[in-house]
Amino acid sequence: MRAVVQRVSEASVTVDGRITGAIGGGFLVLVCAMAGDTEADSLKLARKIAALRIFKDDAGKMNLPLSAVGGAILAVSQFTLAAHGMESGNRPGFSKAAPPGKGQTLYEHFCAALRAEGITVETGIFAADMKVALVNDGPVTILFDTASI
Repeated sequence: MRAVVQRVSEASVTVDGRITGAIGGGFLVLVCAMAGDTEADSLKLARKIAALRIFKDDAGKMNLPLSAVGGAILAVSQFTLAAHGMESGNRPGFSKAAPPGKGQTLYEHFCAALRAEGITVETGIFAADMKVALVNDGPVTILFDTASI
């Protein structure tokens, strides 16, 4: 699975003019299930993000996890993180993304695994046309790929 984690002071997602998820401080996580990914990958990714220490401690160093600052996660499915094939052209392909049914299952498993870690999780709507708003904090942006963690 792939994920882009952005530390935010607030974030929201809107579908058809209705806010489906919103958080104050925490992480906006754009997440993509790749072909061949499993529930073990979604669990590994959730645990890694839950333990990510990118909030400032009293000394001003990025040393605190989400739980220490009472933050939440807005998880948004984004199959475009599977983009490939632009080495020789300008139009990306997405065939490396998991099929929609499997992608949705892994996205939902990822969100459930975060909740099992005690984290408040808000979401978008899988496969919907979403409008995402955020205020980056830092900015701090971290990329994850379970193929390399």
